Amino acid sequence: MYRELHHPLVQTLINSLRDNSIDAFVFRHTIKEVTKLLLYEALREAPLTSKKVLTWNGEKEYAYIKEDDIVVVSVLRAALPMHEAVINTLRAAVSGFLAIKRDEVTHKSVLYYDRVGDCSGKKVILVDPMVATGGSLCDAIEVLKAKNAQAICTLNIIASPEGISKIQSMHPDVEMIIAKIDEKLNDDMFIIPGLGDAGDRAYNTV
Repeated sequence: MYRELHHPLVQTLINSLRDNSIDAFVFRHTIKEVTKLLLYEALREAPLTSKKVLTWNGEKEYAYIKEDDIVVVSVLRAALPMHEAVINTLRAAVSGFLAIKRDEVTHKSVLYYDRVGDCSGKKVILVDPMVATGGSLCDAIEVLKAKNAQAICTLNIIASPEGISKIQSMHPDVEMIIAKIDEKLNDDMFIIPGLGDAGDRAYNTV
């Protein structure tokens, strides 16, 4: 299952990201703003739990998202601004990190770093800005399922139709929340129109 955000604000932010003249700071900031909107949609039906808090006029009981049942996992390095946006909002959530690199010749992904603990009974929010072929995201999902994730939801800034199709065919139980579905992949498996390399643009790497 996947959902695309259809909103003028999201469209404006995405089109700002397409502008190559913005610097790395603005790029990261805009990614964070889009991520907050994705997170809002992802948690629309999140279960709530009661908690007592001390207010200005005494102890009261209110409903909260149970943040410590959430694990936020990012696919390094491009997802780091997204990760920061999520954990700044869900401050009690647990973090995890996966490093997956795409072979530019075979276009296949290779996992070379895994810092994710056991996910039993947890909802995993998997953040990855770009879904091109879907290979990296599929690999990440398989790692999380092997760690017994109770449910997995992905937050994605840009996705190709081909990448979405691959994720949905291999992992139909995973919910994808996508800011913008772009046109297609080109012959080099880059998203058109896309944003370019999100990791390079976010951190001024070459």
